[in-house]
Amino acid sequence: MTAAGDGPWLDDAAGRLVRPFTVSNGRTRPTVALDLMSQLMATGATPLGYLGLEHTQALDLCRAPVAVAEVAAHLKLPVAVTKVLLADLVDCGALSTKPPAFYHNPTDRALLEAVLDGLRRQL
Repeated sequence: MTAAGDGPWLDDAAGRLVRPFTVSNGRTRPTVALDLMSQLMATGATPLGYLGLEHTQALDLCRAPVAVAEVAAHLKLPVAVTKVLLADLVDCGALSTKPPAFYHNPTDRALLEAVLDGLRRQL
């Protein structure tokens, strides 16, 4: 017999059984400025204190440089929650962050046409 809190965190039919913002203890703002394309990488430093399951999973994903958006997708968490978790890891020295190597102009016509062509090929 298992206690009420001993069950799985995910259920195939219901999805996540824990509200995403409980993962970040209700915090909605990261202490470090991160955008979707910010690159993160594990430093090899051992974080002090307790790491939650999601912190540990995020740290494992960052063994190689990875973007915030990709970490959020793998963790299946909202980006706002993921940014808080990642900021925790940056604050304790377990992750380093840097802006993406390049930014594309979001109104660049050639880029938008390439994205549109790619989407059309998928349909």
